[in-house]
Amino acid sequence: MVIVMNPKATEKDIANVTETLKCLGLGVHISKGAHVTIIGVIGNKSILAGTPLELMPGVDKIVHIMESYKLASRTFKPEPSVIRVGDVSIGGKELAIIAGPCAVESEEQLLKIARAVKKSGAQFLRGGAYKPRTSPYAFQGLEEDGYKLLAQAREETGLLIVSEVISANSVEMALKYVDVVQIGARNMQNFQLLREVGRSGCPVVLKRGLAATIEEWINAAEYIMKEGNYNIILCERGIRTYETYTRNTLDISAVPVVKQISHLPIIVDPSHGTGKWSLVEPMAMAAIAAGADGLMIEVHHDPKCALSDGPQSITPENFDRLVQRISKLAPIVDRQYNLAH
Repeated sequence: MVIVMNPKATEKDIANVTETLKCLGLGVHISKGAHVTIIGVIGNKSILAGTPLELMPGVDKIVHIMESYKLASRTFKPEPSVIRVGDVSIGGKELAIIAGPCAVESEEQLLKIARAVKKSGAQFLRGGAYKPRTSPYAFQGLEEDGYKLLAQAREETGLLIVSEVISANSVEMALKYVDVVQIGARNMQNFQLLREVGRSGCPVVLKRGLAATIEEWINAAEYIMKEGNYNIILCERGIRTYETYTRNTLDISAVPVVKQISHLPIIVDPSHGTGKWSLVEPMAMAAIAAGADGLMIEVHHDPKCALSDGPQSITPENFDRLVQRISKLAPIVDRQYNLAH
């Protein structure tokens, strides 16, 4: 349920409504738009029976949220959310680009790629320290040593760090080294992990599950938000369909759908979405044209020798070309991308 305040409502009116809700044991989230303030009510609404909130000074109307997700819905917060990470915004007018190898392999490998993507204009460096793989015999990552190398790369390049957490126990460790935690597709409905990340307050990239509907995906975000962490960036990374030519089917339509029903920012990962490096650039351009707030791109200086996902990784040279094209496309779709990062 949300309480829409009158445009002429005073700060005292808003405070009175908020205090009334809190005294009843309900959670409150205030969203101040350009003209209207909305108070989101969190908890068991049945205890409001007999409390005439609509008659309180400053209240315009009460709207009941019909979706299973509440905090992530546009009804709850009509204005788009902008997530701040350091001095970078995700969800505003400027596009965000996260780039780097699928897996952290060595200091030499990571620093070489980090320097290259920084030079081309990326704001974030991605790299997997923990790599949950389909085969138990595949490279599983360097674990904490991988996090340490990512922190070293941040120290040298200034890039913000994005890396995956795979269990509730790994969250505390990751927070020592990274700026944004990532929840991968396989863990989208790992509810214990979602709650732990929610309690951490750390910005999080939440990837869509392998066969998840958009509603299931947003409900996963709701688990994080329910714990008090609203710093969520959704990431479309392709879903499993009957098509076998590509690794997954990249659902570009998810971008405008999410924009319609949720206030959370959304980025797109065309690397996992296609599994083929030659398709990364066209699908990245399509994602920006569809309204995505940014991209997550896998980059490797020697894809043929990559320990993880080499076939979908683009070279630094191709990444630079992609960023140049994005900078030209951005103003056409009323976005900005500053190459001088």
